[in-house]
Amino acid sequence: MRPALRGLGLAGAATLLAAVVCAVVLVGFSLVSFPAYGNSNVLRALTVVGQVAAIALVVLGILLARAGERPGGRAALVRLGKLAAPTGSALLVAATLGIPLAASRLYLHGVSVDQEFRTQFLGRSATSLGLPDMAYADLPSFYPSGWFWLGGRFANLAGLEGWAAFKPWSILSLAVAATLVTVLWTRLLRTDLGAVVGLVSTAMMLTYGSPEPYGAVVALFLPPVLILAWHAVNPTGIAAGGNAAATGNAATRPGGRGATVATLVFLGVSASTYTLYTGLAAGTVVLMALLATVLALRGRTGYPVWLPAVRLAVIGFGSIAIALVVWAPYLLASLSGAPADSGTALHYLPDSGAQLPLPMTAGGLTGMVCLAGLIWIVVRAWSSRRAQALGLGVAAVYLWCLASMAVTVLGTTMLGFRLEPVLIILLMVAGVFAIADLAGLLVRAVGRQNGTERPEAEAADHRRRATVAVSVVATFAVLAQVQGIPDHLHEEIRLAYTDTDGSGERADRFPPGPESHYAEVNDVIAEAYPGREKTDLVVVSTADAFLSFNPYLAYQAVTSHYANPLGRYADRNAAMTAWEDATSGDELHALMTGTDWRGPDVILARPTGGGYSLRLAENTYPNDPNVRRFSVTIPAEAVNGPHFEVHEVGPFAVIVVR
Repeated sequence: MRPALRGLGLAGAATLLAAVVCAVVLVGFSLVSFPAYGNSNVLRALTVVGQVAAIALVVLGILLARAGERPGGRAALVRLGKLAAPTGSALLVAATLGIPLAASRLYLHGVSVDQEFRTQFLGRSATSLGLPDMAYADLPSFYPSGWFWLGGRFANLAGLEGWAAFKPWSILSLAVAATLVTVLWTRLLRTDLGAVVGLVSTAMMLTYGSPEPYGAVVALFLPPVLILAWHAVNPTGIAAGGNAAATGNAATRPGGRGATVATLVFLGVSASTYTLYTGLAAGTVVLMALLATVLALRGRTGYPVWLPAVRLAVIGFGSIAIALVVWAPYLLASLSGAPADSGTALHYLPDSGAQLPLPMTAGGLTGMVCLAGLIWIVVRAWSSRRAQALGLGVAAVYLWCLASMAVTVLGTTMLGFRLEPVLIILLMVAGVFAIADLAGLLVRAVGRQNGTERPEAEAADHRRRATVAVSVVATFAVLAQVQGIPDHLHEEIRLAYTDTDGSGERADRFPPGPESHYAEVNDVIAEAYPGREKTDLVVVSTADAFLSFNPYLAYQAVTSHYANPLGRYADRNAAMTAWEDATSGDELHALMTGTDWRGPDVILARPTGGGYSLRLAENTYPNDPNVRRFSVTIPAEAVNGPHFEVHEVGPFAVIVVR
C-alpha cells in the first residue's frame, strides 16, 4: 500500500509541475509579439532552446536519482530526480508545440479538415456539464466525450471560448500525459531507464500523434499498460511475505492484482476517450489471455488454468463499467428504437491503409531504432516479459491492419492506418531497451581486458568513462530527433497560421478569410433572437468553421463520418436537397418544419445569381477521397414572405427563419 501511495503522490506532484511548466511557456510566450513561425526562424531557434532545456532537465533527474540510489545516498535526491525527469518530458511538449504556435491562437492543423469538428466538439462541451452531441440538438454524444468534457471544464476555468481553449488544452493534456507516463515508466523500470523511455515515447507521440491530441494521450500509455496487462493475465509468483519467488513454488500466490486494476482503469478511461486505440488494447489483452491459458494448460506456469480467463473477465467488466459513464446516454438512446443511420465512421481507406506499416524500413534515426526494437523483441522473446508484452502489442497491430484490409470486401474498414503511431511508439520503446542492453554489454566489456577482469579501480574507471560516452551519444541522438519534430509537423503548423481564427484574424498577419465576418453574423442572429443563447439556436451553415467558433446547434454535421447515427445524416441531406424545389416561402417553411428533428432558426448561406447556396457532403467510400462536396441552392423567391428575413453580411446571407 505504501509504494502505491508514494506513486500516487509522485504522480500528483508531477502533474502539478507539468501544469506550471505549460502555464509558464504558453502565457510567457503569449506576452511577446513574435513573427509567424513560417516567416521567421526566431520561434524555431527558441523551440530548440526549450527542447535542450527539457532534455537537460531529464538528464539532471537521472543524475540526481542515481546519486541518491547509491549506497549511502540520500532519499531526497531520488525523489527530486523522479520529479525532475517527468517535468522534463512536460517541458519537451510545451516547448515543441507551445513555442512554434506561440504567435497563433489555433492548434496544429488550424480548423481545417478533422480539426474543424474537434474544435466544434470542444466548443459544445464548454457549454454544458453534460455530454451533448457535437452537432445535433437533443441527442447524447456519439463520439467519446472524455477528453472534450475535461477540455470544456478547462475552458470554463480559464474563461476561454471553446475554440480559444483548444490549443492550450491540447498542449496541457499532452504535457500531463507525458509526465504521468514517465512517472509510470520510472515505477516499472529503474529510474534512469524509465526516464529515457518516457522521453523517447513523448518525442514519438509529438512527432506522429500530436495533431490528434486525445488519441495521442491514449497511445502514449499503451506500451507500459501492455506490460502491466501481460503481468495481469500471466503473473509471476509472489511469496506470502511479499517477496518475489520462483514460479511454481507451493508457497507462492499469483501476483498481478495491481496490474489487473491498472489495466482495467486504463481501458475504461481510454474507451471514454478514443475507441480505436481501446479496441486495439482490448484485443491485445484478449490475445495475451489466450496465450497465457495455453501456457497454463501446458504446465509452464505456476498459476491455475482458469486464472487468465478470470482476470480477463474482471478487466473486461470493470472497464465497461467505467466506460458506461460516457457511453450510457448514447446506448440508452440507441436502444429506445429511435431511427438511426448505420454510421460511416469506418468508411475510409487511404493509400496508407492499403499496405502494412513498416517503420523499421523507413531509414533515418527512427527507422534504425525501430529495427533494433524489432530485433530485440525477437531475440528476447523467450527471456524477457517486456519483450513478450511489446511483441504481442506489435503482433496485434499487424493483425488489426490485416483484418482492416480484409473486411473491405464487406464494405467497411477497421481504420488500420491510424495505428501506425502506436506501432512506432511500441517499436521505439523496444529499441530503447535494445540500446540499453547493448550499452550494458559495452560497459561491462571495457571493464575486462583479454578476457579477464581489470583491477577493480581500473575497471570502475573504464566503465565510468564508457557510461559517460554512451550517455553523451544517446543525449545528442535524442536532441537530433526532437529538434526535427517541427519540420515533421510543418504543414500542421502552417495551417495554424494561415487559417482565420475565431477573432477574425490570421496569425501570419495576412488578410483574413471570410471568417472575419463571423462577428457581424453573430450580431445579426442576436438581434433576431434577443435573449436566446447560442446553444438554443439551430443553424444551417455553409461556412464550415462557423460552428467551430460558435456553439450553435447544427442542423447538419460536417460529414457523415463523424455524425451521430441518431441524427440521421442521410435523411437531413435529403431534406435539404428538397429545399431546392420550393417555389414559395410557405412551401419552404413547411419543408423545414415538417421533419422529425428541429428545423433551422438561421441559415448561413452564400448568395448566388438565382438564390442562396449551401454546401453539403456525402460519403463516397470506397473511393478515395471518401467525401464528395455538392451544392444545394435555395431559390430566392422561396425566402420571400413572413417566415424569412434575409440579411447580407460580407460574402454571406444570413436567413432568419421565423
